[in-house]
Amino acid sequence: MKRQWWMLAVVAMVSWFVTVGSQAEDAKKDGEGWVSLFNGKDLSGWKKNEDGKFEVVDGTIKVSGKRAHLFTEKEFKNFEYKVECKTTKGSNSGLYFHTKFQEDGWPALGYEAQVNVTHTDKIKTGSLYGVKNVEEVEVKDDEWYETHIKVVGRHITIKINGKTTVDWEQPADFKDKQFPGRKVSSGSFAIQAHDDKSVCYFRNIRVKPLAD
Repeated sequence: MKRQWWMLAVVAMVSWFVTVGSQAEDAKKDGEGWVSLFNGKDLSGWKKNEDGKFEVVDGTIKVSGKRAHLFTEKEFKNFEYKVECKTTKGSNSGLYFHTKFQEDGWPALGYEAQVNVTHTDKIKTGSLYGVKNVEEVEVKDDEWYETHIKVVGRHITIKINGKTTVDWEQPADFKDKQFPGRKVSSGSFAIQAHDDKSVCYFRNIRVKPLAD
């Protein structure tokens, strides 16, 4: 009898932990299924490479310094991804998706949504870098704007402040000679530190996972 009671207690305890864990995960979601990837306090859930600087300043991620990338530890396949961005004069950054952590270099895998208002690079904010390029922007340095990326299957859309700048489906036989790893698959998000003259800020980083 004692053995049976002990086993029932263990089962009850395991069930309680599973329930609490599930509730904690659900608590991160809002009413529409969005999950925050940045808590505004530290870089929990993210991993940095190289020597660039990623600092939490007043509830934002401040990005500066030499080339580097900050990767999410979690990976996603189909999703909606929203990030509020703010550039400073002459700065450049990028929002990668379907990429993987690597120790150094520009990410070999995945796509980049460009973050650039006044940098000398002609490929501007709203671009799917090197695939569908935008050369004119309607946003300004030192002002917050929202980048909204959606990936379903091979279909990629990018919106800036609600306006569609990219609506593209990757062909089934798509091959990029310059970047062979540029393709839809699954993977991490990453934020780019581009060069030591670029300072950018990011906040309200959220993802809504979608069905495969």
